Amino acid sequence: MRVAPETGYRGKLPVPLGLLMLAGALVMSRNGQPSLFAALAAQAATAAPLAGPLPGMPPVLNANDIYTADRPGQLSPAVKNVPPRVYVPNSDSNSVDVIDPATFKVIDHFAVGRQPQHVTPSYDLKTLWILNDLGNSLTRVDPVTGKKGETVPVDDPYNMYYTPDGKFAIVVAEARKRLDFRNPETMKLEYSLHVPCRGVDHMDFTADGRFLIASCEFSAEMLKVDVAKREIVGTLMLHKQPTSSSHAGHVEEFNPEGMPQDVKTSPDGKVFYVADMAANGVYLIEPDSFKILNFLPTGSGAHGLYVSRDSKVLYVSNRGEGSVTLIDLPTRKITRKWQLPGGGSPDMGGVSADGKVLWLSGRYNAEVYAIDTSDGHLLARIPVGRGPHGLCVYPQPGRYSLGHTGVFR
Repeated sequence: MRVAPETGYRGKLPVPLGLLMLAGALVMSRNGQPSLFAALAAQAATAAPLAGPLPGMPPVLNANDIYTADRPGQLSPAVKNVPPRVYVPNSDSNSVDVIDPATFKVIDHFAVGRQPQHVTPSYDLKTLWILNDLGNSLTRVDPVTGKKGETVPVDDPYNMYYTPDGKFAIVVAEARKRLDFRNPETMKLEYSLHVPCRGVDHMDFTADGRFLIASCEFSAEMLKVDVAKREIVGTLMLHKQPTSSSHAGHVEEFNPEGMPQDVKTSPDGKVFYVADMAANGVYLIEPDSFKILNFLPTGSGAHGLYVSRDSKVLYVSNRGEGSVTLIDLPTRKITRKWQLPGGGSPDMGGVSADGKVLWLSGRYNAEVYAIDTSDGHLLARIPVGRGPHGLCVYPQPGRYSLGHTGVFR
């Protein structure tokens, strides 16, 4: 493990330097010369201040809960005319299905580029992007009309995020082993960061926006990147885990060291949760020291991570066994598990704007699941195209989007 020196800001304000200087001036030695304390105080007065949040990032509304803006009903004016819809990219059908969440019916279907992986809301909430991975393109969708627009050439867009200041879209070029920093409007390439791992795919940002933590699916490691400098400042290897998992006639071969997937920041920013399909559970990682704190066994093929609207629960989709595990965020403990009747392969998705429904794609079953968050019972099982993956529930509360299938703050 390589870890850079501690540079993160944890929200603790330093003692006012003026008070230090005054105290130092009052503590003198008998010969009238400044004491050691006074000398240190003077040195502190000229030292560089502690790093604050990423410049340009909207201020955090609540230091104890970075998801405060995601409460039910707190929709941005930017989405006031957007009808509630669920957009489902069908990776094996090269298409997108659009579901009306009120009726649980597919109301639209359109073709896109080859192997669409995720549907990503733009930073300003005004556009949805279909990420056509093998098609090397992004397809724009107007969320007001639900209709697709232009298709923009972009190399290897497996996933996409936005820097917290909104300056860049980060295209996760998984096969190219790159994080491509692009203009968020034109998608013009501005900078490429080569990563020393295989299968970089998911990420989230520290509460201060200064660092991102990314998972590397095929090399069982995590990366820590300085957002402003666009530099890798730490790597973390995950533990050795089982090598394979089988479900519903489908066998997945895993890297023997692990297979990390989705990444999610805790409300207080003190822990990063990382789902690992090979470990069949979730790692808890401290972002400053970049060390593993704990591991929670959630179920076979742990994959997607979603925070409840009250910031109290983390939903974990266990793709290999057709279940969802609930982690209590204040205590960091597993509280219950919801089993899908008849099984399934819950993958990626999101929580409805009112927090009452968890939507997940059924990756290997050509279906989408709508799950009641009050008790976990299945509300609907909706047939869609083949290989549904990173579906997007839209709109959702929040001031801006950090990307993926909808990470809002």
